[in-house]
Formats: sequence, structure tokens, C-alpha cells
Amino acid sequence: MSMKIFLAQQNYHIGNFESNTTKIIEAITEAKQAGGDLIVFSELCVCGYPPRDFLYFHDFIDKCYKAINDIKNVADGIAVLIGAPQRNEVAEGKNLFNAAYFLADREIKQVIQKTCLPTYDVFDEDRYFEPANEWNIVEFKGKRIAVTICEDIWNLGNNPLYRYCPMDMLVSQQPDVMINLSASPFDYTHDEDRKVAVKANVLKYHLPMFYCNCVGSQTEIVFDGTSLVYDKNANLLCRMKSFEEDFQSFVLNDDGSIEGNIIEPAIHVSNTDFNPLTLEPALNIEHIYQALVMGVKDYFSKMGFKKAILGSSGGIDSAVTLALACHALGSENVLAVMMPSQYSTMHSVSDAEQLSLNLKTAAHIIPIKNIYDGFLNELKPIFNDLPFNIAEENIQSRTRGNLLMAIANKFDYILLNTSNKSELSTGYGTLYGDMAGGLGVLGDCYKLQIYELARYINRTKEIIPMNIISKPPSAELRPGQKDSDSLPDYEVLDKILYQYIEQTKGPDEIKRAGFDAALVDRILKMVNTNEYKRNQFCPIIRISSKAFGVGRRMPIVGKYLS
Repeated sequence: MSMKIFLAQQNYHIGNFESNTTKIIEAITEAKQAGGDLIVFSELCVCGYPPRDFLYFHDFIDKCYKAINDIKNVADGIAVLIGAPQRNEVAEGKNLFNAAYFLADREIKQVIQKTCLPTYDVFDEDRYFEPANEWNIVEFKGKRIAVTICEDIWNLGNNPLYRYCPMDMLVSQQPDVMINLSASPFDYTHDEDRKVAVKANVLKYHLPMFYCNCVGSQTEIVFDGTSLVYDKNANLLCRMKSFEEDFQSFVLNDDGSIEGNIIEPAIHVSNTDFNPLTLEPALNIEHIYQALVMGVKDYFSKMGFKKAILGSSGGIDSAVTLALACHALGSENVLAVMMPSQYSTMHSVSDAEQLSLNLKTAAHIIPIKNIYDGFLNELKPIFNDLPFNIAEENIQSRTRGNLLMAIANKFDYILLNTSNKSELSTGYGTLYGDMAGGLGVLGDCYKLQIYELARYINRTKEIIPMNIISKPPSAELRPGQKDSDSLPDYEVLDKILYQYIEQTKGPDEIKRAGFDAALVDRILKMVNTNEYKRNQFCPIIRISSKAFGVGRRMPIVGKYLS
């Protein structure tokens, strides 16, 4: 007999059991009313992914179990697959499994444990979970279902990271269909290789696949959803919404076919250049924009914040950040503050004013000359007429940081940081000054990508004034200053940084790719000697395969390449 299967692509809040459980139960109720036989949710949906060290708290696991019990009680007339931790009651090893619970008839009928536990980049599952040590299909309504969890389908028996391929262990039990509960983060190169991985399983096992991914942002990690359904012939029948919740049903027939139109035939060859070996600034720029908007929106809503503030300098980084914040939070909830010094150009102020007018957001101008001069007067006995240098430049930046934080504290704003990945990589920023903030919006975007984001924002009309996009970037901390005074040209800098950070190439490999040897050494030294600055930076919305933060753990005092 045919089976009606629902996929519930939802946005969860880590540790918010009431909200997550309510959301799950509402979807189950809707699926039941629509005649569903089975509804599938994403990996660790009950508690939210990634729960990290919350998993060490017994009370947290108790709350997971209570939520499972509440959900189980509505699993009547429909079967439910949800993700949640499971206590390891008998086996040696870690205290928990990452598990999928199969619920039916108001009972926990079966628990499936995750086999492949990723421990790289933002993932650290081996810290908490024990891998599966047995593999069994789920039998339901005449169908034999092979249930896997996220990374399980990325190991087709040839991944040296893992000992077992769960589908290889299940195929002997003659399953009819594969279902995968996933929490697969977004990065701008990941969409195509995710499709490749799902399709590869279909091609290898000749079974249809229902792949349910979560959506939403959890601090720095963004999940794009984009759940997938492939028929047994490897035709793509559904690609669910990206960066939005979605809820869809599918009919699986007895012969393994799935009712619906083919949106991408099996003969389609995936874009093998989607994971580029060199930086392509315009690649997937629309999805980068959507990810950043979701990152800001969810960070504020899940933390209970309402309003954002940022320093609007008339430069491209603050302009793009302001546009993203207005889209995510509403222009009425964003304050732009212009803080010109004696070194600021008049067009910087006028450009920033025009930007705020275009975005319809509130703006204030607070000149910092008098405050800056006050600092210099008090420091004069110590500075003792020494030449102007970075100390005086950084006083300006820290003055601006203090003003922004004062306003934020007084009026309950959260300061958005506007630093980009090129600056953070090379240490081109001031601790406690322009590096201050509660969230790094552009910290995983290279400068070349910032320009592409600006062009995308202006795709239908001019929102960011063209002068902001066309003028040479400058911190304006001394007369006539340009970024190029301190940094190599971004066209070269960003490509070398990409080789080192995303591609993890050493200096000799980068030099062999045709880059100037002295320049490579200079740039990599800047990256490594400024690790201490990044270690003190705020969370960064991750949009690449290797962002600064939890996914890149470098020693501060390391000597390598320095």
C-alpha cells in the first residue's frame, strides 16, 4: 500500500523545549488531519542543534525525555520520526547517543542511533555521543525503512573518518526506502555537494530518499533547510525552501516510485565547480545574503533582543551591515551613528546620511574631535610629544566603540560589528574599538564578497549610494589614509587568504600557485600573529566552509608560518 510521508522543515531554539515541542506537535496535528501516515523531523529537533555542553546536564536530558513523552502521546493515527539524545544505559563509552525516535500508537517503537559522528570544523559530536553499535530497519505499514542521521549518508564506505557505513549494514535487511534526519549547516559551497551526497546514496542502493534538514540560525551556524526528495531512479522530485520553514507531503507507492513531477532528472550532472579551489566572490551571493539576514534575525529573536545599533562610517562594510540589519529587524529597530573626526571626509558623512535616508532608519551624528582631543591632552605628559602613530589612530576607534556601547547600554541596543574577514584575518582592526560588538555580521565575508553583496542589495534600485561602492576603502584615522597603505590589494589579499584559511594550503603550496613569495610570507605572518585579536572577537555568522570561531581552532602563541 502507498504511504503518505510529510517532511517538517522547522526552525528550532536550542534548549527551548516548550517552543520546540509545540512546533513539532502542531506539525503532527496538521499532518494527521491531512491523512499522513508518517511525519519526519530533523536531527535533534527536540532540543535544537547543536546543544553542545548542555548535553552534560542531566536536567537537560530529562527535559528531552519529557518532550519525547509529550510528542509520543500525539503519535496516534500517524507515525513520527524525531531527533533527540538517548541515554546510553548498557554500552560502554559516552553517556549518550544521537538518536532518532520512531513513535507510533503513542509508544516509542524503536530508537535508531547515529553511526558517523562528525568531529571537524563546527562539529564536535564525538565529545558527547557514542556511535551506534547495531543497525535495524523500521517496519511500518508494509514498508521497510532505513533510517539514518545526517553524517551517516556522507559515508558510502570509503570515508577514512568512520569505521562503519550504516546503509551498508542495513541493505541486507532489504529496505524499501531511506529516510535521513539532518542538521546540515549552510555554507556557500555546500548546496551542490549535499545534493551529490544524497543522490549518491540513491544511486548506490537503488532506493528512494527522504532527506529532512532543519532551518534557522543558532548563534554563528546557519541552517538553510533545502530538504530533498529523490525517487529510486535518482530523479530529484522536491527541493524544499531555502532559509524558510517548509512543510510538504509526498506519496510513496508500493513500487518505490514517488508521486510528483521531476524537477531535476537523474541524468543531470552536478556542478563540480561549486566547491571552488579559488575564491569566486560572486558565488551564491543571493544565498549568502539570505544566510546573513537569517543570522541576524534569529540571533536577536532567540536572545530576546529587539534593537540594533552600529557605527555608520560611510564605508562599504557598515553600509552593507546596515542594509542587512534593516532587512532582518526592520528599519525602525536599527540606529545608525555617524562619528566623524577631523580626519573624516565630508562625503563620508553625506554618504552615510543618504544611506540612512534610503533605508529609512534613524541616525545620529556625534563628532568625536573634542573627545579625542581630551584624550590626547590627558596623555600628553606620558606621550611626551612622540610622533603620531597607531596609538592616536586607535584612540579614535576606541572612542567610537565607547560611544556606541554607551548608547547601546542606555537604550537596550545590541551593537552589530561591521568588520570583514579580510580585516579580521590580517589584524586590521582595533580591539575594544571597531572590533567591539555583540555579533559579527560580515566577519566571514571577504572584502571582495562585500562588494558583491552591495551590488546584490542594489539589484533593483540604489540603496547603497554608488559613491560608497566606488571610493577606495579607508579607516580615516589619519590624513589621506587608505586601506592599501597597510594591506595588499584586496584582489590579491583575499585570494591568498582563501587559499590559507578555506583550502588550508601551506605557504609553499600557495607560492607554487603563482603568488609572490614575499607577499605570501607577509600575509600569513599577519594572519598568525593576530590570532589573539580574533580570540577576543564576538560570534561571527558562518557562511563559508571555514569561518573564524568554533570551527577554526588555532593556537594563539603558535610559531608555525610566523
